[in-house]
Amino acid sequence: MRVRRLGWAGLEIEADGKRLVIDYVRDLSPLFTGWKPGRSLAAPTGKVDTALVTHLHRDHTDAPALAEVLTPGAPVLRPAPGHGDDVDNVTTLLAESELTAHGLATTVVDVWSTHEIGPFRVTAVPAVDGLGDPQVNWVVEADGQKLFHGGDTMFHGYWWLIARRFSPFHAAFLPANGPVVDAPHLQPPSPVLAALDPRQAAAAAEILDARYVVPIHYEPEQPDKIAGYVEVSDPEKELRKHAGPRARVLAIGEWLDLTT
Repeated sequence: MRVRRLGWAGLEIEADGKRLVIDYVRDLSPLFTGWKPGRSLAAPTGKVDTALVTHLHRDHTDAPALAEVLTPGAPVLRPAPGHGDDVDNVTTLLAESELTAHGLATTVVDVWSTHEIGPFRVTAVPAVDGLGDPQVNWVVEADGQKLFHGGDTMFHGYWWLIARRFSPFHAAFLPANGPVVDAPHLQPPSPVLAALDPRQAAAAAEILDARYVVPIHYEPEQPDKIAGYVEVSDPEKELRKHAGPRARVLAIGEWLDLTT
């Protein structure tokens, strides 16, 4: 199994001639002001057989992009819809409507459920979303290798449960931008980070017993964020500091071969 970083939180995973993507997006305009389409994001290298999404924030679920790359009828595994009214679900409504409009073959998954899809064995594991929306993280196994994808989860108490069930991991792809979120609909603002920062990512990777920890969910070339979203200034440098030799930084479009 080999893995390619697509930018932001997106991954392309290849095994036995099949492709799977996680959180693949081509449009980050809901998060970045003045976003130039395609900037610092890579597309998969071919048609995709399966898509996984961690949650339905628009910077993790881009239905138009998925519709372009998925083979006809390819499964899209996703967490449950949010509960409550439209105000409660304001950050997931766009992605929900786009998934329906594009007719993608979505399946709602339960936490701890495992799905066999071609050469891939994927398991949805617990995560905690910084805005309170439903989120899962993903364990992907193929060719005797195992990786973890952390979406934009916060630090939480499930790490040890996940580790007992699945560790060791060949690689853990973890958010490392540590955003402070001060949004109008979330007042008073949270006193804790809305996703892992590099120190927390290093700690999670150690618990998971990951050979490599790869930072995701940061965009160094697009500095103009929406108001009220402030990130760690240099996630790559900070992760190297906290994770030491376990840290592995991938450029956009770069592959990591887990068999070596």
